[in-house]
Amino acid sequence: MRTNKRRTRFRVITPAYPAFNIYSRIARKTTALGPVVVATMVSRMDGWDVEVIDENNYRKFGPKDATGRPDHSTLQTIRAADMVGLYGGLSSTIPRLYELARFYKEQGATTIAGGQHFIGENIRDAFENGIDFVVVGEGEDTIEELLRTIRERGELEQVAGIAFMRNGQMVQTPKRPAITDFDRLPLPNFDLVRYATIKVYPINWIRGCGMDCEFCTVKGRPRSASPEHVVEQIASLVETNKARNFFIVDDLFGHRREETLRLCRLLAAYQSAIGTRLDLVVQIRIDRAKDAELLQAMREACINMVCIGFESPIPEELAAMNKKVRPEEMVDLARRFHKAGFLVHGMFIFGYPIPTGVRFNLSAGERVRHFKTFIRKARLDTIQLLLPVPLPGTELTRRLDAQHRIFSEDVIGLEYYDGNFPLFQPDEPLTPEDMHSALRKIMGRFYRFRYMFAIGLNILIFPSMIFSVFKLKLGWRRWYRWWRNALVRFGGWIVFRHWEAALKQSKFREKLASAGQTLRTSKPGQ
Repeated sequence: MRTNKRRTRFRVITPAYPAFNIYSRIARKTTALGPVVVATMVSRMDGWDVEVIDENNYRKFGPKDATGRPDHSTLQTIRAADMVGLYGGLSSTIPRLYELARFYKEQGATTIAGGQHFIGENIRDAFENGIDFVVVGEGEDTIEELLRTIRERGELEQVAGIAFMRNGQMVQTPKRPAITDFDRLPLPNFDLVRYATIKVYPINWIRGCGMDCEFCTVKGRPRSASPEHVVEQIASLVETNKARNFFIVDDLFGHRREETLRLCRLLAAYQSAIGTRLDLVVQIRIDRAKDAELLQAMREACINMVCIGFESPIPEELAAMNKKVRPEEMVDLARRFHKAGFLVHGMFIFGYPIPTGVRFNLSAGERVRHFKTFIRKARLDTIQLLLPVPLPGTELTRRLDAQHRIFSEDVIGLEYYDGNFPLFQPDEPLTPEDMHSALRKIMGRFYRFRYMFAIGLNILIFPSMIFSVFKLKLGWRRWYRWWRNALVRFGGWIVFRHWEAALKQSKFREKLASAGQTLRTSKPGQ
């Protein structure tokens, strides 16, 4: 017997960055993995239509409003969503997330938020800004049970891993156990992302991290899918989406050595079988450079770039972060990656606060010199420099908050929590203005206009790589690195100029002055 039961539409939204920043360029080529995974889980349920809107990658035929962002009013007119999921993975996007939540709430939709931002008091804050439900922790299993319970008017208290308001009181259900069997999950369906142009596909292998860095929100025992499941994800995207570029988003590539070797060999065999070379980027610990067999396997798997969290070239800052490595050792290991043929992307944090009791007094100029010297000696191909961010739930945030050093969110605003702005009173003799200026000095020195001329020069010297038929491969590799780095660094200069222009148009400097004054005049504990 045929029924005419109405289907329910679930729209998952990744909110736009508040302003142009260093992530904007790559965001137009990729998408956040979490919303895709959640949408994929719901798409398997009977009676549901599902889509993902990534406001940072919204390029093909999507209706736009006067600001150039997705026109959600038009989307609701042509394809009304009954329930809306909002991804709160970055604190800087929360003001936009709340704006969207209030809009959809007015449209009669049920609003659900999740992501790293929503812990502690931030959960209660969500309910004051148009959110009906908060998913706490991993969302794959929770979202299926929650949506089914809402639609069938079941007992919400029976759904583990959520929070909601009832009769003016917040209800938070017991924590849902962490997922350990990832192979049972469906492959992420990127076709659910509407209006996007995806060129770099994110792949997840390992969740959790046992490194216990003070500033990081990723904690817990590492849990991983099988290497076969990872290859299945990649193969599916190659065959259905003609994908060629992948970013394995975990911080711990190489964590389980034997499984990593098996993954690399599987990837190499797959590419050989289909006659196509892929381009993979991974995030990896610096000490994995000591393993020559692993490096060789990674190169054979077409892993071409490694992203490494050096964090700082200053020993005292590394110790404060719980990083058990010396700067001179990091230089040597970075060069090993370089010699093995990898492009090396270095990630740093400038101006990390030192714990009370440690004797440390370094000026902004001295710190800048340390960073510039390290970057040059390590021969890094590209860099990313951020300022410390007091993210919700981290040990760093608790330490700075206990010292009453964090600038008020009410004054600064969450939209500046993206690592590009000073958000707390730094260690003396640094000032917040010093931190901001240092970021521009280091990045501005690395990404420069002059590399435009190097692009043309490298094209002219291209024939010189064929200096020996026996060294053709080595010559090509060297030439390509020079040309590619010149291109990327000139492009980085363009991005940096756009960021500075956006900064001048913002009111951050005025907010920073006001926040600093409030901090100086307030008493501890207030």
